[in-house]
Amino acid sequence: MHCVILAGGSGTRFWPYSRKNNPKQLLNIVGDHSMLQITVDRLRKLKSTSEIYIITRKELYNAILDTTKNIKPENIIIEPSAKNTAPAIALVAQKIYMEEKNAIMGVFPADHLIVGHNNFEKSLGNAFSILEKEQSLVTIGIKPTFPSTGYGYIQYERNSTNGLGYHVKTFAEKPHDTLAKRFIKSGDFLWNAGIFVWKVNTLLSSLQKHMPDLHDAMKKIGKCLAESSSFDDIWDSIVPQSIDYGLMEKANNIFVIPADFEWNDLGSWDALYDIFSKKDKDNVVRGLGTIIEGENNLIQSNNRFTAIIGVDNLVVVNTDDATLVVPRDKVEKVKDLVNWLDEKGHKDLL
Repeated sequence: MHCVILAGGSGTRFWPYSRKNNPKQLLNIVGDHSMLQITVDRLRKLKSTSEIYIITRKELYNAILDTTKNIKPENIIIEPSAKNTAPAIALVAQKIYMEEKNAIMGVFPADHLIVGHNNFEKSLGNAFSILEKEQSLVTIGIKPTFPSTGYGYIQYERNSTNGLGYHVKTFAEKPHDTLAKRFIKSGDFLWNAGIFVWKVNTLLSSLQKHMPDLHDAMKKIGKCLAESSSFDDIWDSIVPQSIDYGLMEKANNIFVIPADFEWNDLGSWDALYDIFSKKDKDNVVRGLGTIIEGENNLIQSNNRFTAIIGVDNLVVVNTDDATLVVPRDKVEKVKDLVNWLDEKGHKDLL
């Protein structure tokens, strides 16, 4: 399997700890290694892995090259500009296709936490078995544990199993609270983990059917790659689009495998709170700080002492140049704050 790690994101929901040129995937959030390094190491442990690629933006290339071990420099692929996940995935697929037309490609986010390697490998093995029988796109879904409004969902047809996975009925965007509860109650929805497995020729033919403009651009880019010439002008013409919206919501040859491993996308400060062991009154203090007469709080403060008194359910993040205070049930709004900073011209805080 050719493993592709998507590592171009800005990690805006982890502001102010995560910044545009030092985003979440490059931070040591859950241990002594970056999330990207943890992902690389996880994929290297798979018996099926033949190559690992990282696709990212040019601003992160040097940092990834300097800090990420066990990756060939030529396998760090630079997008000329950010175009969302569909063009990024298609670009690497085109490169792989030119070398091995029937290759299996796995797509993985750079910054997710997965616990249970044997079950992770088993899920991928099931995906390979499906691909031996079907010209399909395969995704891995997570069994929901609560009605999350922060995740996308995959609805599957319960009676369509081939013994390994289920035929996908539809992909759903992040729902509001009432709809999320309805999804959970129905019993036929999984969280969308953003993990995909397919043959590159199947992916490219699916793009030809559902995203023909992107497919045509990739054919032109393939010629440029063969001639070692620039494809920036072609890339500039590509319309940004996510793989979910552009392809997965339209295709009808998708199977989903319910995962048995533990998963967390670490998509927000509240998600980080969930994975850490709690101290007195279910508080989490990372770095320097204390909490008095408060419950269910998270402090992240590496270089200065931070104290909160008499409040509950807060996230407080302190860095050298910024402080964030937000209720835990409002952490999704941090992304809106980053957009506001950008609009107001506070580039130094991004």
